[in-house]
Amino acid sequence: MNEPLVIAGKAYASRLLVGTGKYKDFAETQAAIEASGAEIVTVAIRRTNIGQNPGEPNLLDVLPPERYTILPNTAGCYTADEAVRTLRLARELLDGHSLVKLEVLGDAQNLFPNMPETLKAAETLVKEGFQVMVYCADDPIQAKMLEEIGCVAVMPLASLIGSGLGIINPWNLRLIIDNARVPVLVDAGVGTASDAAIAMELGCDGVLMNTAIAKAGNPVLMASAMKKAVEAGREAFLAGRMPRKFYTADPSSPSSGLIGS
Repeated sequence: MNEPLVIAGKAYASRLLVGTGKYKDFAETQAAIEASGAEIVTVAIRRTNIGQNPGEPNLLDVLPPERYTILPNTAGCYTADEAVRTLRLARELLDGHSLVKLEVLGDAQNLFPNMPETLKAAETLVKEGFQVMVYCADDPIQAKMLEEIGCVAVMPLASLIGSGLGIINPWNLRLIIDNARVPVLVDAGVGTASDAAIAMELGCDGVLMNTAIAKAGNPVLMASAMKKAVEAGREAFLAGRMPRKFYTADPSSPSSGLIGS
């Protein structure tokens, strides 16, 4: 029951990964992430200062790398070349850190991944020694291609980034999960705790989210709810749900030996 999440050979007790954008300030970011129990924290290198802008507030002052695994990501990149350059910079800023999150977007409005460019960037980054966790479409074929390139985790979207629509296509996620030999983590689209629980009940190894927590009415309380939802969903998956019965009922108490019968 307490089996850890293992990514690139490192074990993590929490299966909830969180982003750092959209909070009102660094103090709220810190409080929410502490409440979430997350150990892996993703940072948009093109939008957040982690040392590249001396003299400006540094996120690492409130989320120290000694306590959290910092996962630099390529949010805002639209080509493979942009993404590769961004992660090379991140590796320099983080003293050779190799675990990264790759995302290459195809459209500025829906933020859907550009899969040809994602595959191209993944191949380059893996060859350069990066340990690549990759945001991708919920396409079982392309997810398998990313795994075969050497990505350490595949991260199919549940629905569009920041939409809060939850899991639109659970069947595709199941196809990806059933055929994967690396961790599968839902990334994008989670809106509330039940979405996270459903992802885990499907068999996902973890869930990554940002907007669902940061834009909640009470981000710290929502972070706590997400922590519990991921844990409950994982336990339900391991327990194995009862079979669905579409045409017959099954009373929970015995039907024989009733009083007066």
